[in-house]
Amino acid sequence: MLAIQISRTGGPEVLEAVEVEVPSPAAGQILVRHAAVGLNYIDTYHRSGLYPLKLPSGIGLEAAGTVEALGDGVTRFKVGDRVAYNGTMGAYAEAAVVPADRAVKVPDGVSLETAAAAMLKGMTAEFLVRRCFHVKHGDAVLIHAAAGGVGQILVQWCKALGATVIATVGSETKAAIARDLGADHVIGYSHEDVAAKVAELTGGQGVAVVYDGVGKDTWAASLKSLARRGVMITFGNASGPVPAFAPLELSAKSLFVTRPKLFDYIATTEELDESAQALFAVIGSGAVKIDIGQTFPLAEARAAHEALEGRRTTGATVLIP
Repeated sequence: MLAIQISRTGGPEVLEAVEVEVPSPAAGQILVRHAAVGLNYIDTYHRSGLYPLKLPSGIGLEAAGTVEALGDGVTRFKVGDRVAYNGTMGAYAEAAVVPADRAVKVPDGVSLETAAAAMLKGMTAEFLVRRCFHVKHGDAVLIHAAAGGVGQILVQWCKALGATVIATVGSETKAAIARDLGADHVIGYSHEDVAAKVAELTGGQGVAVVYDGVGKDTWAASLKSLARRGVMITFGNASGPVPAFAPLELSAKSLFVTRPKLFDYIATTEELDESAQALFAVIGSGAVKIDIGQTFPLAEARAAHEALEGRRTTGATVLIP
């Protein structure tokens, strides 16, 4: 079968298409034949070496498909079930073995392509708005990169919870996307002073929470945009890691800063199931729509990474085996 692997770290050119044998599931595992594979920014961190892997390695953490074989002791699924997973390395392949307790069933009415596009990004949005910071009706929130995969889901979910959404984007095309998703205000961070604009829009109060997957380039503006006792959630490094800072800097407005990871919020099977159920429910209700902005053949993973890092993508991207 076709799989994408890396034997060294670096740019998109290190992604290699190779032929490997279809794996057999061990006890407690399932073999999933992929219908679609999710592309996520964390994949670029693994590829570049920012998040080190033992090499050589498969790459990719998210996919959806059908169960093709069961390992000993598996009772959670049966052959033919539609499933999705995230957090198991090696998803950039036509099939993969996955621990049965780390996969979830995909409900009727949700396509496998949508599930592959939504699992990691959608469950990230779930814990960000429901558990890391509980968004309430009337909260003002700032969402960076609002036209991106996680950003689009955050905008819709926060609006469904009754928040006032201030979105930042990098182009007029992406501004239109954010407005269509329901953002109350859109700021172009390439040509506007984000913190000053947030102060203007909030009557000088600032926002209750900032959702920042961009990192270095938006860090300073994010902190300045917070209200007293506001929460800064930095969950990605699209522009590079945030700079070192002294905790004393937070004292001006008694701010909170957290750098969470999804996998600490879905550490148990029970947490995984609860998060997935919440995600699929909000998708099923129509409150959140998953936009698959582009697809690439699995063999063209390099081109997909180049587009993602070049900020030439909108919404989610999936690889099709």
